[in-house]
Formats: sequence, C-alpha cells, structure tokens
Amino acid sequence: MKDQSISPRHCLGRLAFIFAALQLILFSSATAKPITIAENSTLRQLEDPFNHIKQIKAGVLNIGYVEAGPANGEPVLLLHGWPYDIYSYKEVSEILTAKGYRVLIPYLRGYGSTRFLSAATPRNGQQSALAVDMIAFMDALKIKNAIVGGFDWGARTADIMAALWPERVKGLVSVSGYLIGSQAGNRAPLKPQAELSWWYQYYFATDRGQAGYQVNTAEFNKLIWQTASPTWKFSEETYSRSAASFKNPDHVQIVIDNYRWRLGITKGEAKYDALESKLATAPYITVPTVTLEGDANGAPHPDPSVYAIRFKGKYAHHNINGGVGHNLPQEAPQAFADAILEVATWAR
Repeated sequence: MKDQSISPRHCLGRLAFIFAALQLILFSSATAKPITIAENSTLRQLEDPFNHIKQIKAGVLNIGYVEAGPANGEPVLLLHGWPYDIYSYKEVSEILTAKGYRVLIPYLRGYGSTRFLSAATPRNGQQSALAVDMIAFMDALKIKNAIVGGFDWGARTADIMAALWPERVKGLVSVSGYLIGSQAGNRAPLKPQAELSWWYQYYFATDRGQAGYQVNTAEFNKLIWQTASPTWKFSEETYSRSAASFKNPDHVQIVIDNYRWRLGITKGEAKYDALESKLATAPYITVPTVTLEGDANGAPHPDPSVYAIRFKGKYAHHNINGGVGHNLPQEAPQAFADAILEVATWAR
C-alpha cells in the first residue's frame, strides 16, 4: 500500500497557492468600479415598467398598457381621464406593487399607444364604449375580476363596469363618485355658474372648437390641468411626459365625440343602445366602494351628498385635503392607494 501522507514541502506549496488565490480575489474586489449614480439611475429606468409599454388586442382595440407587480398578485385596474394619461398612476402603482398587487394601467381609446384595429371602426367616445373596452381588456388578459379605480373619464368607466358587470369588479374607487350619465339627463339646463364650468364642452360642440383643439391640443390641455387643479404646481417635464399621449391619431376625434355625445349631438353606435338604456336608469352600484374628492377640484363635479345613495354595497367617502385638485391620483397618490387598499380589504 502506498504512503498517503503529505510531505511538508507539498503542504507549503498548497498554502502558497491558496494565499495567491486569496490575494487575487481581494485585489479584484478592491479594483472593481462601484456603480455610479448615473449607472444606478439607468438601471432604475430599465426596470421601470412605465418604460416598457405592453400591447394586447382586446375588442376593437390594440391596447397599450403598463403592468407592474407580481403576475400572481391581486389585480388592480387603474383608469385615467381627460386630458391625462397613465402617468397619473405612477406613484400609486409603486405603492401598490410594494404591497404585492398586480397593477394594470391601460391607455384609453384615443391615448398613447392604443390603436383601433380597423380604420372602419367609428371613433366613438360615448361612455359605454369605453367600459366595453375595459371588459374586453380584462378578457384578453384572462382576468376574471379586479379592483377598479379611476378619475374623470376613468371614474365614469369604472362606475359603469361596476354597475353593469358587478361580477367583474371586486371593489371600486371612484374620484368624484357616481358619474354615470345619459343623453336624456344632460338635456336639462344647469344654473349659469354651473354651465360656465362646462365651457369646453360647448366649445367642442362647434366646428371651430374641433379645429381649435386639433391645432392647440397641448396648450388646451395644459390650461385644463391648470384650471382643474389650481393649486397643483406641476413641472413642465411632468406635463410634457403626459402630453405625448395626446399625439394619438384618434385623440381629437374621441375627445370631441365624447362631449358631443353627452349633449346628444352625436348618436353613438346602435350596438351600445341596450347598455345606454340601462345606464339611463342610473343603476345602483352594489360592489364595495370608496369615493374620493379633493378639496381644490376646479373641474365640474357633484357634491358627495348627492350621489351617496347610488352605492348600495359597503361604502365610504373621503375628502382629501391639502390643495388636491382634479387629478387626485397624481396629486395625492398615497390617499388614492390607501383607498384601493381599503376597498381590497372589504372585498376579501
């Protein structure tokens, strides 16, 4: 049998090799460049879901959307209004994804990268069409139901989804409450001061208004931001980031049609008539709901005492103070996220 002992000389050789290897590792670690602030910022940008817009065919649209958070998280669908876009929910999404929610923020028809699949499809902005879009979006993503939140057009769309398809909406967060309307209901004149706040609706009813909005879209919408949120000191960068979504080729036509439909100037599509008939009855909303209102909302909005009766499920209303205007999710993201979390608790 051979002697398996290690000679002192062999042992010293091994120790020298190990020592040299350790020196190399330490030297490499010491000389490695630390990640710079610029590189760290670049990494964050690469990871930012808002820099990776997804697309999916849904109904009559190819919808652009942001998806953030774990794929197996409880889904939350967040809907923007006019003249805003998905960035209204950037901070809200960060709060919710940190809690484990799967957040989906689509561009509505006429915004961002959302496109019609056919040139023959009417560029229709009526309320039920937008809600059907969002049900189709959920179907395309195979989402059975979700918590849905919104403001402005997004709140109206979320309200309609909850009223007509309550099985698809686990809970609702609606800024300015119950916004479902009808052409018949809109025929009644308002008091002069209330009519004044709808000036742009009457402007859009004219050919001059459509031409003016086409030519001055960015300036027009910035004015709406300023008047609807008079105390919000948004930066030019913040506005420009969202204004890019108004360059959608169908944006002007969708906006004009939305406001003309409300006044009965356009008829809408016959395929939505049955839905509009149901909405004209001001149907109750039975899903768990939180409504919100900012203390500095400069846009037309109903008093919370008027619409509370329309919500028949578990319900709460919160006034958000601190100079919060119409774009509540972007101006008060924590308050909006808290409302989502509140209604999610009720829905479980």
